[in-house]
Amino acid sequence: MITTNFRRIALAGAASTIALVSTGAAQASAFYLQEQSVRAAGRAFSGEAADQGAASLWWNPAAIAGNATSTVYGGVSAILPKGDVVNVNTQIIRPGQGPQPVGGDQVSKDPLDKGYLPSGAVGWKLNDQWAVGLSVTAPFSFSTNYKGTSWARYTADKTKLTTFDLQPTIAFAPSPLIGIGIALNAEHSKASLSNSLPNLSPLLPDGHQTLRGKGWDFGYSVGVQLHPSEMIDLGFSYKSSIKHVLKGSITTAGLLGPLAGSNGKLNGIKATFRTPWQAMASARLHATDAMTLNAQVVRTGWSKFDAIRLGAPVNAALDQNYKNSWSYALGVDYDITPAVTVRGGVQIDKTPTQDGFRDARVPDASRINFSLGTSFAVTESITLDAAASYLDLKDSSIDRPGGFYPGTPAQTIILPAGQLNNAKVVILAIGGRMSF
Repeated sequence: MITTNFRRIALAGAASTIALVSTGAAQASAFYLQEQSVRAAGRAFSGEAADQGAASLWWNPAAIAGNATSTVYGGVSAILPKGDVVNVNTQIIRPGQGPQPVGGDQVSKDPLDKGYLPSGAVGWKLNDQWAVGLSVTAPFSFSTNYKGTSWARYTADKTKLTTFDLQPTIAFAPSPLIGIGIALNAEHSKASLSNSLPNLSPLLPDGHQTLRGKGWDFGYSVGVQLHPSEMIDLGFSYKSSIKHVLKGSITTAGLLGPLAGSNGKLNGIKATFRTPWQAMASARLHATDAMTLNAQVVRTGWSKFDAIRLGAPVNAALDQNYKNSWSYALGVDYDITPAVTVRGGVQIDKTPTQDGFRDARVPDASRINFSLGTSFAVTESITLDAAASYLDLKDSSIDRPGGFYPGTPAQTIILPAGQLNNAKVVILAIGGRMSF
């Protein structure tokens, strides 16, 4: 009985992290990475749904409708996070024992790994009305690394999620005043994540579990752009929620005594969850021949991420309690010369996580993003882009309770009480665009 129930909760605990692995102190709220265009990063993502060209395809499939030329974009962002995940008073309750300190290293410094995020897109003009395109992005890629001696080890130690999104697009401009686009989003996700497992005695070393899974899943994007005058561009788009199904295995090792029978590898594990939808509205005002003002509002439907549903042999739903969130951005582009543009922007991005439901694998927080960027036209058809961003995150609590082996004599409870402190992210990006 202990073995059966332990396997059930071990699977549940591991699978529940699949959709959470990229949340931490990343670039946008929860597990969404918005660095899909260097030009966009330079103005803090303030005008993307209304701008044109392949570099804006991720935000609006209408971005290539009615373009004067075909365009191609490529870029990479270096993501450099810092922050401390600090224990305040986390306790563990083993069977037959009162609450005890969880032990281990009390401060985990910079558990979010540095990384590089590539992105690219192409928009091909078929004629004055029709265009097709393809963007390649990594919107949910992330990695964290806690030491096995960290106080947070029962929540997470090593985590890696890689997601590639392929967005084939078709766009139509019935007149110069309007563009319409529709796209398929095909996403491949691959996850590897692990955490420690408590043995029954604090004198025994911890056990360990690792979950691996991957899968292809599909959604869609639709959008429209309006150009009512030479001064104003408007953009509206919607990106659907995607139901992800990851299939893989879980490996358990290091459990001792009556729990030892749960060691081994189980294949055929499946977990399902939904990524959020996004509704975007953007405006660009060409105030002068040299200056363009940008504004963008994004409503993100994180309530879709309400639970992680586990198939056999677990057959359970794990509530996540995410809430819908907003982000707001203002920015400016200014042409110093016909060849040189500078830009900047500010974005406020609210976290969808809530106090009481945040763990060390998801130390997310509301943030403010300050960005600067520039573009240099090497030739009439080739432009280089660069951007730098500084994200300042609020301190947030880590306080989601958890447990192992429920309903058995081995039931063990974890009561986290920690804090994300001094979290900041520097992002440096470089890329280029070409028209043809």
